[in-house]
Amino acid sequence: MTNFIPKLAANANQGMNGLWPMILLYVAIFAALYFFLIRPNSKKKKEEAELRNSLEIGDEITTIGGIMGRVVAIKDDEDSIIVETGSDRVKMKFKKWCISTVDTVKEQPATSQHEKKSFFSRKKNDDVEPSASTKE
Repeated sequence: MTNFIPKLAANANQGMNGLWPMILLYVAIFAALYFFLIRPNSKKKKEEAELRNSLEIGDEITTIGGIMGRVVAIKDDEDSIIVETGSDRVKMKFKKWCISTVDTVKEQPATSQHEKKSFFSRKKNDDVEPSASTKE
């Protein structure tokens, strides 16, 4: 009987040693799912919401149904926009969530553009403008 108790304690200790790798495996799987599925999806939703909230009158848009047109009115109280399409100026009302892309190219201020640099923080050779002597 006294020989039986230490064996139980040894088996319980081996069970705990086998449990930690299993817990670490589940944590690693959850972390991988978060970084590969959940986080990129939330970033994409945030960018889409920013795109829809930055609409201006005159922007060229494409809806998820493929309708292309120009925004002529934005109704924030209804969360909708009015789009004018074609040469016959047909006006249609859409919800903001149906906007797929904004095709109007907006110019970025010159101060926000970053120089392209190589790994060692020097300008790349193909980014440098040719000098006057090489243009001859």
